[in-house]
Amino acid sequence: MNSEQIRIDENRASWDDRAEVHARGGYGDLSALTDDPRAITSVARRDYEALKPHLPRNSIEGLKLLHLQCHIGTDTLCWPRLGAAETWGLDFSPCALAHAREFARQANVAVHYVEGDARCAVDALHDHAGTFDAIVTSAGTITWLPDLIDWARSIERLLAPGGVFMIRDDHPLLAALGFSGMGICGDYKTGALSSYDMDVTYTTDPGNDAAQKLAHTRNHNWTHDFAEIVGALLGAGLSIEALTEDEVAEWRSLPMLEFHAADESWRLPEGSPRLPLMFTIVARKPQKGDRH
Repeated sequence: MNSEQIRIDENRASWDDRAEVHARGGYGDLSALTDDPRAITSVARRDYEALKPHLPRNSIEGLKLLHLQCHIGTDTLCWPRLGAAETWGLDFSPCALAHAREFARQANVAVHYVEGDARCAVDALHDHAGTFDAIVTSAGTITWLPDLIDWARSIERLLAPGGVFMIRDDHPLLAALGFSGMGICGDYKTGALSSYDMDVTYTTDPGNDAAQKLAHTRNHNWTHDFAEIVGALLGAGLSIEALTEDEVAEWRSLPMLEFHAADESWRLPEGSPRLPLMFTIVARKPQKGDRH
């Protein structure tokens, strides 16, 4: 087994542990989400707002959607509620998918879940190649992928002609800041690997409840700058329709961020230097006959 696969396996073991923590209280009381057919997570709501202008009639109504790296499915189950006719979720953690299926059952929504590596999602969904109207991924995803070439090619193969892909993720600058402050302490450019041990997850209470400890502590993250992300999507044959930078984060990605309960977001304190915390890229697969 090569070193890259060992790192992927160690990440999977860590995310199996995280799924248990997140599903059993780490994400709070999820019954409010599963029991209310109108409930939409803040992540899914912002994802949809970013995606909507690029959809037919500015709506997901009647379309087929795939959520990559869906974790325990709290955001995934929102897409049927937003109007998607068919919703699929893919993740590499079998533990996360077991919880995702149970939450979808509790919410009484139809979501099809498949286990697979996002870099080769088309292998797990080969019968659905060329059929997805929209593919989304967001909030802490591609840092767990060693490279993006196969990832982008897989997305292109899964999209229907004219279909759109949207990624809304942590800004590459945060990796250079080490997710720890305003000082540069790491590489911004693609190619940096960060390996570390952590026995808690990002939702763990500062009190460090022993019940939220992770048994598998080894983690590996890869840095991807904009040149690589955009280049991979363009190289796969997609066209870039939008690239934006946002000052709103989905989690406390820097220690000084403050929580805003009104929209369940994290932001820099008033008076701080204005920095991008997340980015959004929307790409489209050309229709047959389009010039690219």
